[in-house]
Amino acid sequence: MGMTPARRINVEIGELVLDGFGNVDHDLVADAFRRELTRLVTERGVSAPADLAVDVVRRALPPLPPTASPRRLGTALARAVHSGLERGSP
Repeated sequence: MGMTPARRINVEIGELVLDGFGNVDHDLVADAFRRELTRLVTERGVSAPADLAVDVVRRALPPLPPTASPRRLGTALARAVHSGLERGSP
């Protein structure tokens, strides 16, 4: 029985601005983002290989308090991106 080769998905974010979160540790946010998005794509896959518009991510991002931890920010961002990938770009 042969295995289906894994598809590689590249996510490129040119710039991410987190307004209202003070001096958040960007490396911790990025690490949490990578881990959560990898988990979501591995478990649930994606249906839209197209470019994902910023407004799609914004609509899927829940309101977060300014005191949110870097891990919570990264996880929420990854879930918003994955949600957009599941629905596809408008």
